[in-house]
Amino acid sequence: MEVASPQGWYNSKELVLDFYNQRRKQLLSVQPNKAHILLANLEQHFDVNIITQNVDDLHERAGSTNITHLHGELLKVRSTTHQNLIYPWKKDLHLGDLCNKGSQLRPHIVWFGEAVPMLDQAIEITQKADILVIIGTSMQVYPAASLVQYVQPGIPIYFIDPNPAITKNSLNNLTIIENKATNGVTQLVAILEANY
Repeated sequence: MEVASPQGWYNSKELVLDFYNQRRKQLLSVQPNKAHILLANLEQHFDVNIITQNVDDLHERAGSTNITHLHGELLKVRSTTHQNLIYPWKKDLHLGDLCNKGSQLRPHIVWFGEAVPMLDQAIEITQKADILVIIGTSMQVYPAASLVQYVQPGIPIYFIDPNPAITKNSLNNLTIIENKATNGVTQLVAILEANY
């Protein structure tokens, strides 16, 4: 709550900025993994829309083109008073860095207690899905975990996680791939190629 809430920002802007500056540096030092790349490659055969709770740009760097970031993006900042003023940002963010209307910039991250502005778009994507794939989530973070409730009846659902938090009894048409993302997405690709 110290670094991921409006109250934390109010209490110590410098602490919050330093936290995200460190995360940004970490992000710039890592690469997409095999799962990111396989998902991007699926675009050659399927209309793929990725809805992610992650704030990194690894899907983009892997080559995916349709990504909805539910919880914001680490490589962007936004105005504290005009939330639609969003800027790409790869360097450190400091007190005194202002938007073009003169307000302090903050990380473009959805903090605890804030609305999730991309939720309606995510719901619409989920409602139109022919297949839903859930990868590497505890299914405990809401409202993201509720998206599965918007899938149309009869749509196949694949859940990839080494410790699945949902069971076949909890959802219709559910296939659980009990594996980490890199191996699980490899299994998923084989299933999709064989069946669709």
